[in-house]
Amino acid sequence: MHSERRAVIDVGTNSIKLLVADVEGHLVQPVTEQSCQTRLGEGFFKDRRLKAGPIARTAEGVSRFVRAAQALGAGPIRIIATSAAREALNREDLTGAITRASGLPVEVISGELEADWAFQGVTTDTTLAEDPLLLLDVGGGSTEFILGQGGHKHFRESFPLGTVRLLELMPPSDPPTEAEQATCRQWLQTYLRERVQPRLEPAMQRETRLDPRHGQVQLVGTGGTATILGTMEAGLKAFDRERIEATRLTREQVRQRRDQLWRLPLAQRRQLPGLPPNRADVILTGVAIYEAVMDCLGFQDLKVSTRGVRFAALLSATFHSTTIGS
Repeated sequence: MHSERRAVIDVGTNSIKLLVADVEGHLVQPVTEQSCQTRLGEGFFKDRRLKAGPIARTAEGVSRFVRAAQALGAGPIRIIATSAAREALNREDLTGAITRASGLPVEVISGELEADWAFQGVTTDTTLAEDPLLLLDVGGGSTEFILGQGGHKHFRESFPLGTVRLLELMPPSDPPTEAEQATCRQWLQTYLRERVQPRLEPAMQRETRLDPRHGQVQLVGTGGTATILGTMEAGLKAFDRERIEATRLTREQVRQRRDQLWRLPLAQRRQLPGLPPNRADVILTGVAIYEAVMDCLGFQDLKVSTRGVRFAALLSATFHSTTIGS
């Protein structure tokens, strides 16, 4: 079996991400991973219409990533779009702009497929391949909850809960006030208790009994917020997959990080090691989501994964047929 160099560009609500990797069977060996914040969801959640400026920024960023992938010798290049694109009343404005700029089609994937791919991508890590997991994929516009073990998923659902969405719903002052922090935390607790917990907990109770040798379900976070929290906790200045994925954060560590971040003004958050300056605003709602989930569902620690949707997109059986265009 020979390896093939492939690329996927993930168009999210907050940023676009590029993964170029050599794929052989079920093995994904990254060559380069890049991210560019285009804030596609800026001003979107009031009327569900993508705005011209964010569309233009996103199309230009995708085109630049396509050229970067081609320069690295990637053959098939796949472009996928998630939460903001699938909710948008004018999604064709986005997909048309990207196709005109890059020459490639765009796949707007469902929340269910996004959840499936997130789980498949994370479990390419052999240390997570067999144990029962609750995977939490926090994005800019949505959060996917996926419960499973090995190749079997017992619950998967995408909820309209994301870092950009929440930031636009409750924009904080600079620095945020204690009242704003309390309001955000209370909103999240209510949302999880009323919308997520009734659907997820019955499946979790069944999952813990699947195989008593494995014990309790492990909470795993993937996506930008989880990676940043892992990077900060490990004291890293640059991305290091092995060290980030070796990181576990206790509930108390997540709570302390939330308290630290919400007390600082934006300018000081931008100076923190491990926190990209352009993520210094959405990290507030991101860390609040993780803390609220851990509190609501009773998890004592969080394991970080740097894999997810993009890894699975590269492995998809439909990769060639959906990416090679005119």
